[in-house]
Amino acid sequence: MAGRARPRLAVWKFASCDGCQLSILDCEDELLALAEAVHIANFPEASSAVEEGPYDISLVEGSIITAHDAERIVKVRQQSRLLVTIGACATAGGIQALRNFGDIGEMVAAVYASPQYISTLATSTPIAAHVAVDFELRGCPVDKAQLLEVISALLAGRKPAIAAHSVCIECKRRGITCVMVQGTPCLGPVTHAGCGAICPSFRRGCYGCFGPMETPNTAALAGQWRRLGAAPREVQRAFRTFNAAAEPFLRQSQAHDDQDDPG
Repeated sequence: MAGRARPRLAVWKFASCDGCQLSILDCEDELLALAEAVHIANFPEASSAVEEGPYDISLVEGSIITAHDAERIVKVRQQSRLLVTIGACATAGGIQALRNFGDIGEMVAAVYASPQYISTLATSTPIAAHVAVDFELRGCPVDKAQLLEVISALLAGRKPAIAAHSVCIECKRRGITCVMVQGTPCLGPVTHAGCGAICPSFRRGCYGCFGPMETPNTAALAGQWRRLGAAPREVQRAFRTFNAAAEPFLRQSQAHDDQDDPG
């Protein structure tokens, strides 16, 4: 008797650095088990053998920065039963969303010798701004254990067990002394867990790679940064990195737009 057909998996790239796709390949031993559980039908980063849709699960990396990509993501959605966005670019616009705070024409002219050949949008936006998304997995890049959990959960028909708490919980679980208590500004209290508190474990403040946690109090954290001596410009820059366009981070960075640094 022929076995039941495995679910078909596709991996898509939009504007990004490929880091989240590499996280899939970095699964190593787990990748073999994944390949047995699903049929990888479309993953150009790993294989030139690309099969046409429809697909049961699509993993999408990257943000939308061109009109062509805005059209392409609609086609991807139409071919996918479930669509999961992976990484800061796909879930919040990525580092390239810094363009959202400036004049795109001036930026293109400064970078390219022949800007007239460049066709791009004025903003970098997450996938969810264009199509319906079934699950968002944060990170820059995503954590491979969380990625495997999401895929496993979707294959089993259950909700992925991805915690919504902050990096502070990870610090407590690892017995890491709070760096803010020691006077180091840190985004950990408002950042989604997932990295294992890498930076605080080396006595450095969290950079917010995994984006805002559930209901983050960014205003209170910004106030604490100021009490530690951070200037308004430093607070603004801290919220304008990998997840600059994520609404809680965006709102807090804009709150420091018109504040002058002391001096």
